[in-house]
Amino acid sequence: MIGEWRGAGLHTAHPMDGLLERYGWYGKAFIDPETVHPLLFSTRGATPVALDPRLMLIEWVWNKRFAHRAIIAALFGAVRPLLQTAKPRARLRMLSHRGVVSATMVYDHLPINDVFRRVDGNTLIGLMDMRGMSAPFFFVLRRER
Repeated sequence: MIGEWRGAGLHTAHPMDGLLERYGWYGKAFIDPETVHPLLFSTRGATPVALDPRLMLIEWVWNKRFAHRAIIAALFGAVRPLLQTAKPRARLRMLSHRGVVSATMVYDHLPINDVFRRVDGNTLIGLMDMRGMSAPFFFVLRRER
């Protein structure tokens, strides 16, 4: 798991399908089990930057229909520098999910766990399990570096 991973949604008719990509989501970075950047976003021609998930109001904004509007994505781009952080905002643990012990990213300040299952040495399937979300959001991570 250690390293930088490029993310992409795995479309399953979930309300969040395509949303992260619209906002410039790049992926995740796992430095060590205690140092995880759960949300990396692309910047123009630069290294991806880590954003603080709790400043993004994930629980409220990301499940609303208006979050898919182009104007909201543009506004997000304008305020993105205010959301940046150098501090890790999650950690890795091995937890049981549906009876299988899996690598799990536990967000520090939000009721969110991302559970990962290995497809191959460079590909992971992830699911975001968030309190209040009726179904998990699925995504793919591919090792970058």
